[in-house]
Amino acid sequence: MLKVFSHYFPLHTLQQALFDATLLFVLVVAAIWSHAQPQAGLWAAITPSALVFAVVMVGLNSAMGLYRPLNRRSTRQAFSRVVLSVVVSVPVAYLIFGALPWGAPTNDATQWWVVLGLGAVLLGRGVINQRQAAVLFAPRVLIMGTGPDAQAVYRDLTQPLQRSVDVVGFFPSDRGEEVTVDARSILPAGNLVQLVRKHKVNEIIVAVRERRGGALPLRELLDCKLNGVRVLDLSSFFERVQGQVPVDSLRASWLIYGDGFRQGWARTLVKRCFDLCAAIMLLVLALPIMLVTALLILLEDGAPLFYRQERVGLGGRVFKVIKFRSMRRDAEKDGKPRWASSNDDRVTRVGRVIRKLRIDELPQLLNVIVGEMSLVGPRPERPFFVDQLAREIPFYAVRHCVKPGVTGWAQVRYQYGSSVDDAVQKLQYDLYYVKNHTLVLDVLVLFETVRVVLTGEGAH
Repeated sequence: MLKVFSHYFPLHTLQQALFDATLLFVLVVAAIWSHAQPQAGLWAAITPSALVFAVVMVGLNSAMGLYRPLNRRSTRQAFSRVVLSVVVSVPVAYLIFGALPWGAPTNDATQWWVVLGLGAVLLGRGVINQRQAAVLFAPRVLIMGTGPDAQAVYRDLTQPLQRSVDVVGFFPSDRGEEVTVDARSILPAGNLVQLVRKHKVNEIIVAVRERRGGALPLRELLDCKLNGVRVLDLSSFFERVQGQVPVDSLRASWLIYGDGFRQGWARTLVKRCFDLCAAIMLLVLALPIMLVTALLILLEDGAPLFYRQERVGLGGRVFKVIKFRSMRRDAEKDGKPRWASSNDDRVTRVGRVIRKLRIDELPQLLNVIVGEMSLVGPRPERPFFVDQLAREIPFYAVRHCVKPGVTGWAQVRYQYGSSVDDAVQKLQYDLYYVKNHTLVLDVLVLFETVRVVLTGEGAH
């Protein structure tokens, strides 16, 4: 994993993107040379333009999820990702190619050869992603612990389609620890520093929650760290690998003393400017869709068109969110709040479609413009459910230290939530966002939202 702008990217994903960018760069240069045969002095203009084209195309497809590892061998997922990438990339590539200064005459044949080359690269990446993902210079990892947490860490590190590390084995933390891992993978107890040197370990993951009473060899762990070996605890590991902060292994001291969770004025100003510009642009572009939606709602179930509901926002303040009405007018005639579910029988026919395509959320762009919401952030909940969840889930109130969002990290990483257990899972993603939110992560979430809507993929 490599941390870029406070967000973690798998090494094998970065290597795939770098390989494809290099391949695309070579294809563009070859296409121009074969059709235009420019003079030697023109390569000074061609080379940077080809590089910009390759980087933009790979960056766009990275944001659209092409390089995101598949959780299982799914032909449908792989196909939908490639189709989405081609549909989005081809017209963008054609426009960008025509706008770049090549310094040499290029004709339509050259542009189409470049577009075909781009399609071949995308298709090849879709096929390759169906196979085991490998990484050059894979780090060697030692897992400390032999219990259920150690087994969970091993399972995440060795997922079939995204293995990018070499797990050396398990190091027992003490003699009384429960053993749930494969006994053949347990390394003999002894001096940890010598064992790390023997197996050339690059990273140690401490999968032990109980740290009192000599359960951990702290002095040896410190010696390993001083010798250049990275040491991670459970919270940091799951943050890096799964993009979430697990509540069950979270401590208040980790939130206080760890990095992240910074809420400075500069970050707030940048986020607000981005929200205003993007929300106004999206509102203008979405206006025809919103007018058609309003007409369909009116024809099927009459007025009102919009649904205003109290939600909890920044700092626990209550505001009214605006949505297209997707349920019957008597959805809560008994006055009791109910969890919404993916197959809710209260949803109208039009409502089912606009929910699936997230069109019902478009009026919330008005909430963004007035400053009650952000484009990206934790989804706001109703006060009734917030009170319930805050009593049952530790650190639930942390999500209210940023503005709620029209979409969010949890929405593109987890399926539709309709229970307290789902709320726990989504909170773990919300905590990751609150800890690491940057403009880069916001843009990534917006692209992921487009991918989820267009491909119908659930999150993992």
